[in-house]
Order: sequence, then structure tokens, then C-alpha cells
Amino acid sequence: MSQSPAEAPAPGPPASGEAAAPVPHRAPGDPAFPAAADRSQWRYRPRRAFWRSRLVRAVAVITVLALCALVILALVREQTGTEGFLVGLGLAVLPVPLLMAAFRWLDRVEPGPWKNLLFAFAWGAFAAALVAILANSFAVRWIATATADPDAADNLGATVIAPVVEESAKAAAILLLFLFRRRDFGGPVDGVVAAGFTATGFAFTENILYLGNAFGEDQEFGTSGLGSVTAATFFVRVVMSPFAHPLFTVLTGLGFGFAALAPRGRRPRKVLLPLAGLLLAMGVHALWNGSATFGGPLAFYAVYAVFMVPAFGLLTWLAVWSRQRELRTISRVLPAYAAAGWLAPAEPPALSSLRARQMARAYAARAYGPGAARAVGEYESFATTLAFLRDRARRGVAGPDFAAREQELLHHLWQRRPLASPALTYAARATGLTWAPPQYLDYGDFNPYRS
Repeated sequence: MSQSPAEAPAPGPPASGEAAAPVPHRAPGDPAFPAAADRSQWRYRPRRAFWRSRLVRAVAVITVLALCALVILALVREQTGTEGFLVGLGLAVLPVPLLMAAFRWLDRVEPGPWKNLLFAFAWGAFAAALVAILANSFAVRWIATATADPDAADNLGATVIAPVVEESAKAAAILLLFLFRRRDFGGPVDGVVAAGFTATGFAFTENILYLGNAFGEDQEFGTSGLGSVTAATFFVRVVMSPFAHPLFTVLTGLGFGFAALAPRGRRPRKVLLPLAGLLLAMGVHALWNGSATFGGPLAFYAVYAVFMVPAFGLLTWLAVWSRQRELRTISRVLPAYAAAGWLAPAEPPALSSLRARQMARAYAARAYGPGAARAVGEYESFATTLAFLRDRARRGVAGPDFAAREQELLHHLWQRRPLASPALTYAARATGLTWAPPQYLDYGDFNPYRS
């Protein structure tokens, strides 16, 4: 009688000193591996191509940005001198924390990873600034040589060349995040925040150059105080228009953000929306530079008051509206999980309110300590990610691994539910988002009326 393949012995004799081991039997259907080790204990791992390694890619990105930083800072110091460079650096760093905090505030609903934002800032400060200073200088020299008119070359470089080069260089950072950090790029808010950090970094390096040159001019002519060129430059670039570069680049970020909402298969929309945002950013940047180059101070202040301030207000409203849209997505999607028993009925309203979220974390910290507050914060983050994941699945852009990612998020929520669910329920009732029972009824573990 012939043996089946599952029962056949392994071919060939065993090596010297070894006992023959049978080939594991495979049951009908999908095989099971009950004795398989955890992934962290694997001895044999799938081999990846060299450039697919995360470590290699991270080292490559850091190396490129570090080289760009060394080159651009050396070029700036050469133009401004060591003393001017240090003065410019000290003054240019002042608006950076304010701008970072403002854009991070917009991202409170589902905060993106800091590593993405730091990459965007570093790209803007070093890579984009280096590309801009080299390309702008080359273009202006070429135009001056071709036309024999250095003044016209400078004006053309400021109003045409600089907006195209600088906005394209800054847009590269948003494009890289859009392509390689797609899961962290879910909509307009993510595009605005990435663009804001990139432009903040670019403006930081540019301000060092302008303020350093202004200080050198003051040293040469002996001017100081409020009438100095340094004070005037600081007022225009840091006090009056710190949001200028972010305002331009945010238009590109909005284009990528709306492209992220496009369903799968809508490739023209994913290309045309970012391109439209980039062209609009270039146009607004050119208008800003042209007003200062050709119109003089009066035209500059007129463009600032009539166009830039309303545009800044409109974009701020759009960013806040986008954040509220994210909260509405949470309130619309999560009730399905509450109906299925994964969440308490009061949790979706609480998770769609920033005030209730903060109250839940604060109450958990008072009741059980910082560890409980951290668990509630993680629960809120996982629940938010779950809501956006299901919303992307509804629009057909979640990807083929939606079910596995959903199960993983539900697992994380279930682990933290004993602490987070009562805290969020209490916060929802305390903020009036859901019905609160009379005081004599028990609130569970978070009853504020129990002595």
C-alpha cells in the first residue's frame, strides 16, 4: 500500500549523530502553527532588499538633511559673518515655537507623529532653503548676464523665480509625507500642519539670512536702536508677517489634503488638486514679493491689509472648520461600534468633544494617577484612529488590510476599556453631552457624589 505525501518520511538519511524527525503533518485546510514563536523571538526573518530597511532609509534621510544643514548654514554664515549669523539666529528662532504650537493646536483631534513634523521642519529649514538659495542665485546671475541689467534680474528673481523655486522646494516635503506616510495623511488638517511646519523651517533659515545681513549693514553704517535696519527687518518679517511663508505653503498642503480624501481610482483628482494648490501658492507668493519689489512701502502695506490679512483669516477658518469636520466624523462613525457593544453609549459624544476628552483624562488622573490618564489618552487616540479608518473604508481608500487594522485597534481599546470607558462616560454627562441620571443613582467607578 502506498503512503500519502503527509505520511511519507523525509527523503535522505539523517546526518551523523542526529535522530530522524518526521515531517510535521498538515491537517486539511489552512495549517496551524501552535508552537510558532512570537515575532520578537523569530530566528529566521524575511529578507528585505537593502533599501527597504527602515533603518537604512532613516539613516539616509537624516544624513541628507544633516549635509544640507551644514552647507546652508555655512553659506548663510559666509554672507552674514559670524556675528551677524549669531544675531540673526537668535532673532529668527523667536517666532518658531509660536508657529509650531499654532499648527500643533490644529492637529489636536488626531495628532500626527512628531517624527513626521520634525522631518517637515528640517526639510524646510535645510533642504528647501539650500535648493532655494542655490537656484535663485544661479537664475538671477544667468538673467543678469543675458540681459546686462542686474536690477531687472533682481526684480524678476524676486517676483517670478523665487516663488516658483521656493514653493516647489517646500512642496517636496509634503509630497514625500503624502507618498510614504500615507496613513498619517488623512485630510486637509494633516496637509495644513505638514505645510505649516515645512514653511516655518524655511522662514527660520531665511530670517537668519535677512536679519544677519541687516545687522551687518547696521554695523557698517553705525546705526542702532529702533531706527536700525535690523529693527525694521525684525518688525516686518517676525512681528508683522511671521505667517507669510506658512500662508503660501498651506495652500499646497490643502491641495494634498483634499487629494487624500479622493476615493481610490480618482487619480486625476489626486494629481490636479495638489498641482492647483502649488500654483495658487506660487501666485500668492509672487503677489507678496511683487508688492514689496515694485510698489514700494505703500503698495506692500496695501496688499498686506487688503489681501494677506483676509486670506490668513479665511485659511484659519478653513483649518478650524476642517478640525471640526474631523470631530463630526468621530460622532458619526463611532455610534456603530457602540451599538455593537465595543463602546459605551456615552463614549462617541465624549470622544467627539475636545473638552470632554480633556475632562476624562483629568478625572482619571485625579482618581487613579498619571498612568490612568495616559491610558485614557491612548484610548482616545485609538478610538479616533478607528473612526477615521472606518470613514476611509466607507470612501474606499482604507486599503486591503482594513479588517486586520480594525481588529488591532479594537484589541487596544478593549485592553484600556475598564479605565477609559467610565471616565469618558462621566465626562460626557458632566459636559451635558448625554443624559445624566439623578444624583442618587450610581455612576460606577466615577461617581462624584459618592462620599
